[in-house]
Amino acid sequence: MAYSLQTLTEEQKRQFETEGYLIVKGLFSPEQLEEIASTFEEISHQTVPGFFEPDLDPQTADPLKRYPRVMHPHRFNETAKNYLLHPPVLAALTDLFEESPLAAQSMFYYKPPGSRGQALHQDNFYLKVEPGNCIAAWMAVDPADEENGGLLVVPKTNDHELVCPELADEQESFTKHLVKVPQGNKAIPAVMDKGDVLFFNGNLIHGSYRNKTKDRFRRAFICHYTGESVTHIATHYRPLLRADGSYAEAEVNPDGGPCGVEFEALYPH
Repeated sequence: MAYSLQTLTEEQKRQFETEGYLIVKGLFSPEQLEEIASTFEEISHQTVPGFFEPDLDPQTADPLKRYPRVMHPHRFNETAKNYLLHPPVLAALTDLFEESPLAAQSMFYYKPPGSRGQALHQDNFYLKVEPGNCIAAWMAVDPADEENGGLLVVPKTNDHELVCPELADEQESFTKHLVKVPQGNKAIPAVMDKGDVLFFNGNLIHGSYRNKTKDRFRRAFICHYTGESVTHIATHYRPLLRADGSYAEAEVNPDGGPCGVEFEALYPH
């Protein structure tokens, strides 16, 4: 039976399938954005072992040591969990997956002035979703552009295979993996307004610029999802969550991926 879109337009669905990504506006109200911003402002002054471990020394030279990303905030913060399961986002994901989505991961990036970017990479190299793929929902808490470290995407690489990454330049990237842009493709900026949500396929090559500004953060709330038909996923993303907050299980994926089983993927990505 053919799937009928509930939230997205045919044009939006076609862009996602063709280009590998889609920006959707209006999924968060100004009040909801403010709640997210204030929640993570409060978290930024804490230490949450295993999830957020900043260096609170005001003399810290690396801005990413003072403001590292928050991993899996939904596992210790109810507001983060609520927005991981934000109904308008899940409705858009249902149209993209053509089945009910399951939540696998939440993250919050502060991306303070002067901080390094993230080298180009592919998400499903880390999540190892089978069958199908993961989809990211990347929400801009601040406007994101080329100056303050906005996202780069390589259109049409959603159909490319996962590749074993090379080592990145750690002077420019806070992560160690780099996937090179395939010949004939080009990385372009995904310029976003506050509150925009960028959905992208788990094979799409993407990364981010360094934040070159002196006074602008580039905060983002980023979540990853699978379709409910998933059977396997990397262990770090279990348990999965249904829309009602209940747990859904998937088997640990033993596949080492394009680097082989002896290659240890550097989690978190």
